[in-house]
Amino acid sequence: MPWNFDYLIVGAGFAGMTIAERLVRTKGARVLIVERRNHIGGNAHDHYDDAGVLIHRYGPHYFRTNSPRIREYLSQFTDWTPVDYTIKSFTRDRYWNFPVNLNTFEQLIGRPATSEEFIEWLEKTRVPVENPRNSEDIILSQVGYELYELFFKGYTLKQWKRHPRELDASVCGRIPIRTNRDDRYLKEDFQALPSAGYHRIFQRMTEAMGDNVKILLNTDYREVLPHVQFGHMVYTGPIDAYFDFVHGKLPYRSLRFEFESFEGEALAARERLSGKTGFWQPAMQVNYPDASVPWTRIVEIKHATGQRCAPTTIVREFPEDFIAGKEPYYPVPNAESQSIYKRYKEMADALPGVSFIGRLATYRYYNMDQVVGMALAEADRI
Repeated sequence: MPWNFDYLIVGAGFAGMTIAERLVRTKGARVLIVERRNHIGGNAHDHYDDAGVLIHRYGPHYFRTNSPRIREYLSQFTDWTPVDYTIKSFTRDRYWNFPVNLNTFEQLIGRPATSEEFIEWLEKTRVPVENPRNSEDIILSQVGYELYELFFKGYTLKQWKRHPRELDASVCGRIPIRTNRDDRYLKEDFQALPSAGYHRIFQRMTEAMGDNVKILLNTDYREVLPHVQFGHMVYTGPIDAYFDFVHGKLPYRSLRFEFESFEGEALAARERLSGKTGFWQPAMQVNYPDASVPWTRIVEIKHATGQRCAPTTIVREFPEDFIAGKEPYYPVPNAESQSIYKRYKEMADALPGVSFIGRLATYRYYNMDQVVGMALAEADRI
């Protein structure tokens, strides 16, 4: 006897959980969510580690949005801790203010300066590029070769295993360049983290859906298809996998994370270097653009969560090739991958009864608020 549901949702990240919650609470739908991992929340999942520190398991998730609707929607499930996300870049044996701003310029020239002086310097240093075609073009057109070599080129080569000129301009173009002293990493109006963690958002979503939702963890959705009847599928996984890679595999970059906790004397030794009591490094995130360092960044999310505890935990991020057994974290934005994706999208658009939403299903690097907005819009549509 098959299970009967109105909707089958593949994936329990922000896309799947948001659309499930809306379909249940606005339409009274019965929903089955199938998730291959052993937890809900997707890459936004966080938890307390053995040291008692709240960590982001799959890399830092810096929530921000300019959308009142998205903020109000998620505020049903969480209170917020406001955050000004600040990061540093470590190269030439020192910490630099980053993204590039007036403070960075003063570090570069070794003396105080004004915004007008920095603007004048940039005008002389920029490389004229009328229509930037790639990430190298966009950065050279903004800051010139010295800052490009200092902060962008090496980091991009490590992260993407491709030269910046092989990547779409959007990859590096999303990083702001400022001529004032604003050293915040992000520019959105609302910047905050859920006060009790992302995992509580997803728990409260589940509780709100009550008996109208069933969640299967550690399960491949293909395993349950013969046993389920449903009216519509919402798919949030890799679009090429859905179509059995008929047009070839889409390229991704993967990551490996190394977590390390510190307290007592081990932490005290680092506090003297970081200049911040209770912290291993001087900022939430420190980038490492030098090729001699195997990781791209070290994140100490305790800076942002506001958690008060004696230990702290850092995570080193190592970019890796996407192979069997690895997670697909970053779609590779270039002309070749977009050509492949276009074929899959044409197949998806022609397929009745299936919605493709989320980063993997649309092969695009979306922020969390954009994924939530996409899920809300699709819930309205269907």
